[in-house]
Amino acid sequence: MRDHYHRRSTCRLCGGCRLLRVLSLTPTPLANAFVPRAALAEKQPVYPLDVFFCEECGHVQLLDVIDPEILYRHYVYVSGTSPVFVHHFEEYRDYVVERLRPPHGALVVDIGSNDGTLLRFFRDSGYRVLGVDPALEITRATIAAGIETIVDFFTSRVVSDIRGRHGPAGVVTANNVISHIDDLGAVVGAVRDLLAPDGVFVFEVSYLADVFEKTLFDTIYHEHLDYHSVKPLVSFFDRCGMELVDVRRVATHGGSLRGVAQCKRGPRDVDPSIAVAVDAEERLGLNRAATFHAFAAHIGDIKRELLGLLRGLKAGGRRIAGFGAPAKTTTLMYHLGLEREMIDFIVDDSPLKQGLYTPGMHIPVLPTEEIYRRRPDYVVILAWNFAGPIIERHGAFRAGGGRFIIPLPAVQVV
Repeated sequence: MRDHYHRRSTCRLCGGCRLLRVLSLTPTPLANAFVPRAALAEKQPVYPLDVFFCEECGHVQLLDVIDPEILYRHYVYVSGTSPVFVHHFEEYRDYVVERLRPPHGALVVDIGSNDGTLLRFFRDSGYRVLGVDPALEITRATIAAGIETIVDFFTSRVVSDIRGRHGPAGVVTANNVISHIDDLGAVVGAVRDLLAPDGVFVFEVSYLADVFEKTLFDTIYHEHLDYHSVKPLVSFFDRCGMELVDVRRVATHGGSLRGVAQCKRGPRDVDPSIAVAVDAEERLGLNRAATFHAFAAHIGDIKRELLGLLRGLKAGGRRIAGFGAPAKTTTLMYHLGLEREMIDFIVDDSPLKQGLYTPGMHIPVLPTEEIYRRRPDYVVILAWNFAGPIIERHGAFRAGGGRFIIPLPAVQVV
């Protein structure tokens, strides 16, 4: 198993060595390592899930790094199955086009382009588009749908190929990607080399302020190496020959940060949003290790409350299912102790996960209509960031006497 991962000893953003462990979550299998029935007898390895705080720059991160070939060559998450994300990417395109104003017809390159949902919106607006993604199965379908995609990791070699065939990029995007990359400096350097002089790098990452304020600990899993805040990113981009010029908070994944960076001495002024965000982060205490020790204690309180509720329901003979099998479900179920004896089955809208079993615990993932056929008494919304749309879409389940349980950011019964 040690061949599959290693533990780094320096901060991913500043290279510092003063790293404090501030949160230890239950070790888990890889979050997206769903298995078919034929593999249920095989024991899946678990990996440490320890969170560290850099005392030199304030960055929060995992140091245990899984081989990306294992994580991403057979990736199963696709954006286009979620109407919420489809709408989000349409708004994202509008933001880039209307606020950043890349030239009409400019090249847009999406790192980790997945099923091409975002690129389709840019293509429809008259831009040339190109995806880069290592996931074999997903990219095969994306290419067949007409979105040119390089099936590879984003490297300086790939950038040379892109510039030779397409020229420089007016826009490079990376959404829920740069938190997944161990050698982040090399990737951002490659972005810099790909951009036109007036080009922009637009990225979205899970925002540490939201993780802390909303207790989104289940967004911590092995794919997510970094939990970003603005102040460390400002210094990091500067070291990479770039400049962070704008940030804004967006609602995706329970709370994310959208950032815009340009090459140094680029045409855009630094927006006041940078200073505003840094000030807010300091007021939250995100620059202090003690803040995250308190965060760990709060997670323990939620665990006790949810387990008490579910054990009481089970003792009363109630049947409990889960709704949604995103990657973060693995962290949530392992750390909160939601074992196979507690959750009978999970439903999910993605055909890629239906018929499989959850990592490690091997709970079956079924089509969504099974909550009507099997009629559990309670459904725990494991994809809690979509709780509103899920509850609205499945009013018939509630009308039939069923109840939903939202586990985070606070335990609720609906």
